Amino acid sequence: MDVARLSKQDWLTAALGALAQGGVSAVAVVPLAQQLGVTRGSFYWHFTDRTALLRDALQWWEQQGTIAVIDQVASIADPRDKLRELFRIAITEDPVSGLEPALVAHADDPVVAPILRRVTERRVAFLTEAYAELGLPATRARRQALVAYSAYVGWIQLRRATPDALPEIVGDPEALAYLVDNLIGPTG
Repeated sequence: MDVARLSKQDWLTAALGALAQGGVSAVAVVPLAQQLGVTRGSFYWHFTDRTALLRDALQWWEQQGTIAVIDQVASIADPRDKLRELFRIAITEDPVSGLEPALVAHADDPVVAPILRRVTERRVAFLTEAYAELGLPATRARRQALVAYSAYVGWIQLRRATPDALPEIVGDPEALAYLVDNLIGPTG
């Protein structure tokens, strides 16, 4: 890679990939610089330290994987269509495979914890609002949101951990449609 064109985003993407593959400890300056074909000096052009890289990478993930996705589906008028599109995006458009299970596995890390908490709270709040739009009472909408989010996290984890044992979770559109229909759930 041409060092002159190496951007902050290149570092963020590399950091998220390393985190997905090896956890928080894999986000290390020297191995990432080697992977990117640059010196550590390139890193310090964009970040003060490793913690800043990890924090910025996770904030970018929060923006792209939560805020942007919610913004993309929020204007869909029909709540069933909104939920269907939300789950489709969340499950099929995974730019960094394995990242979310890795983050959950490192939920006690002081950099990961606040961002993971914010993302989880925002996602569940949005789901709760969507289920309320379907006509569920507030308590039931919240419970359905928790069930749906738990199923999503489990699906992503199983896809990462056991794709050979459960091939339906990797690329079976009928299995995905069945999951989504069940995540949308009953109304009333």
